[in-house]
Amino acid sequence: MIIYERRAYYHETDQMGVIHHANYFKWMEEARIHFLDELGLSYKKMEEIGIISPIISVGAEYKKSVYFDDIVEIKIFINKYNGIKLDLSYEIYNKTKGYLAIKANSVSCFLKDGNIISLKREYPHFDEVLNNYKEKSDNNE
Repeated sequence: MIIYERRAYYHETDQMGVIHHANYFKWMEEARIHFLDELGLSYKKMEEIGIISPIISVGAEYKKSVYFDDIVEIKIFINKYNGIKLDLSYEIYNKTKGYLAIKANSVSCFLKDGNIISLKREYPHFDEVLNNYKEKSDNNE
C-alpha cells in the first residue's frame, strides 16, 4: 500500500467548516499521481510519451467529516488491473482525529492519440510494474 498525506486547507471548506465533498475527489487525484510516481511511473513522463490516463468512473462513501487543518492520510490500493483499466481504492483517514473518513474508488484507462491502449502490449515495462505491485500487495493482505 502506498500512502499520501496532506493537510486540509481553509479554502477547501464549506460554510459549515467541513471539507467540501468535491475536494475529496481532488485529493484522490493527487494521491493517484503520487501513487504512480512512487511506483516509478511518473505521470509527467507518461504524458511526455503520449500516454494519458483519464478517469472513467469514480465513487465515494462518506463516513465522517474532515475539517480545516486536519491532516489526512490517503491509503491507495489496486483493486483490479488488466493492462487497459486501473481500478484503485482509496481510504481517506482523518489522521488528526483518528478515524476513517471516506472510502472511495476510481477507474482509469490508458489512451494514446485518443485511442485506448493496452499497456501490456504497448508498454510492457509499465504493465510489469503495476502487476508486480498488485501481486506484492495481494500477498501482504
